[in-house]
Amino acid sequence: MPPKPSKTRVKRESAGPLSLPAAEFKTRCLELMDRVRETGTEYVVTKHGRPVAKLVPYVAQPRQSLSGALKGTVLAYERPFDPIDGEYDIER
Repeated sequence: MPPKPSKTRVKRESAGPLSLPAAEFKTRCLELMDRVRETGTEYVVTKHGRPVAKLVPYVAQPRQSLSGALKGTVLAYERPFDPIDGEYDIER
C-alpha cells in the first residue's frame, strides 16, 4: 500500500519557492531534503510568518586542477634582471 500523502501547510508564493513553517520543516526535514535532491524544488522555512532559511539543491562546483591554476597571474618583463626605472637611483 503506498504511503498516504501528508497534510502539510506548505504554500507557494507567486511562482517562487515553496514556503513552510519551521515546525513543519522540523517534522519533515529528511523527506524534504530527499525531495529537493530528486526534483530540485526549493523551500523557504518561515518562523512566525517571516522567512528565516532556504532549502535549495546543492550544486557541486567543478574542481580546478593545480596545473595551470596561476596562468596569467605572473607578469613578464623583456629584461627581468635590469632595475626598474626609479629604483636604485644612487648618486655616485
